[in-house]
Amino acid sequence: MIKKEVCIIGGGVIGLCSAYYMNKAGFEVTVVDRTEMTSGASYVNAGYITPSHIIPLASPGMPLKGLKFMFNPESPFYLKPRFERDLIRWSWEFLKNSTKKHVERCAPVLKQFNEKSRELYQTFIEQEKLDFSFSESGLLMLCQTEKMLHEKKEAGEFARKQGLKVDFLSQSEVKAFESEVIPDAVGAVYYQTDATIIPQNFMSQLKTRLKNNGVKILSKTSVQSIHFQNGKPTFLSTENGQLKFDALLIAAGSWSSEILKQTGIKLLLQAGKGYSFEIDNPGIKYPAILCEANTAVSPMGNKLRFGGTMELAGLNQSITKRRVRAIKAAAERYYPGIQINEAVLETAGTGLRPVSPDGMPYIGKLKQFENVYVATGHAMMGMSLGPATGLLVSEILQGKETFIETKLFNPNRFD
Repeated sequence: MIKKEVCIIGGGVIGLCSAYYMNKAGFEVTVVDRTEMTSGASYVNAGYITPSHIIPLASPGMPLKGLKFMFNPESPFYLKPRFERDLIRWSWEFLKNSTKKHVERCAPVLKQFNEKSRELYQTFIEQEKLDFSFSESGLLMLCQTEKMLHEKKEAGEFARKQGLKVDFLSQSEVKAFESEVIPDAVGAVYYQTDATIIPQNFMSQLKTRLKNNGVKILSKTSVQSIHFQNGKPTFLSTENGQLKFDALLIAAGSWSSEILKQTGIKLLLQAGKGYSFEIDNPGIKYPAILCEANTAVSPMGNKLRFGGTMELAGLNQSITKRRVRAIKAAAERYYPGIQINEAVLETAGTGLRPVSPDGMPYIGKLKQFENVYVATGHAMMGMSLGPATGLLVSEILQGKETFIETKLFNPNRFD
C-alpha cells in the first residue's frame, strides 16, 4: 500500500495536532510554517481547555457590544474601522448569526468538541508521556458588578442544562477559593469541568514527538505559490524548494484566508489579536476570567499569565502598549494585592486568533477541490480544540465516520 503524502501549511496547535493524528493513521506528513514555530497564538495563550465555552462569539448582544467598544481602543473587544470588502461581508454574517437560535444549535456541538479534546489531552499524557502541566482546576468567572454576575449566572444555568458542572459562588465563597490573594469580586461562576495546560510546553514536546515519529517539519519556510495540474493542486513552491502532495491541509490560522486566495477561494476570516504577559505567581491558585475586563488569568507553574483583548485589526502583529496596560490595570483592579511592574509590560507577547463570522471553526474539505482541506477559525479556542480538531481532520481524510457531526464546521457554509 502506497502511503498518501499530506502537506500541512501551518505549524500552530491545529497544524501539529492534525499532523499527529494523520501520522498515526499512516499518512506521510510534512508541516511547513513561515515562522520559527516558537511564538504566536499557540504559545502566548492562557492554556485553557474549556468545555465551559459553549456559547460562540456570534451571540445575542455581541454586535451591540462591538459597536460600543469600537470607539474605545482600550476596550476588551475592538474592531478597527476599515473599508474593506472582506470585513464588511464578515461583519454582516456576524450580525446575522448573533441569535439565540444559533447559540442553541452550536452549544451542544461545542461542548462535545471541547470534552473530546480534554479527553485527548489526557491520552497525550498517558500514552505519549508528555508533560505540559495538565491541571483540572476548573475556571472562575469573577464579576465585580451585580449586572455582570447576573449575566454570567444566566450563562451558567444554560451550561448546566447542557450537562456541565457549574457552581455559583458568593463573595465570601470566592474569598475562600483564593485565600492568599483575595479577589475584589461580588461573586463568581465556577466551571468545574475546565482545565489548563502550559501551551508552550505542549507545543515543544509535540514537535519533538512528531519529528521522532517521522513527520517532516519545515520551519522558516514560506509558501510562495500553490501549483495545479489539470485543475488539481499538486505541489507547493517554497523558498526552500517544491513540496508534492496528494492532499493539502491549510491550517495557517489567521493567514489561512490569504493562502486560499491563491486558489481563488475567499474564506471569511478575521484576525483577532490578543496579548499576554507573565509575572511571578503571588499565590493565585485558580484560573479565572475577569469578566468586565474580559481578561484571562492562568497559573503556570511558578508563573502567572495574564492575557486578553480581541482586536480585529487585520494581519498586524504590532503591540499596542495601551492595550497591554489595560490588561495590567484589570489585573490590579481585580487583585488589589498585586502590583505589576511597568517593566514587565515590555515582555508582552501577541498572537493572532482566526475568527469566523459565526464563531464556529472551519474544518473539512473545500468543495472546489477533491484534495484540499481546511482547519482554522477557532478564535479563542484553538488550544482547547487542537487535539479534537486533529483527530477530526484525520478521520475526514481517511473517509471514516467522524466522532462528531461536522455540518456546523463546513468550510463552504458561506459560499
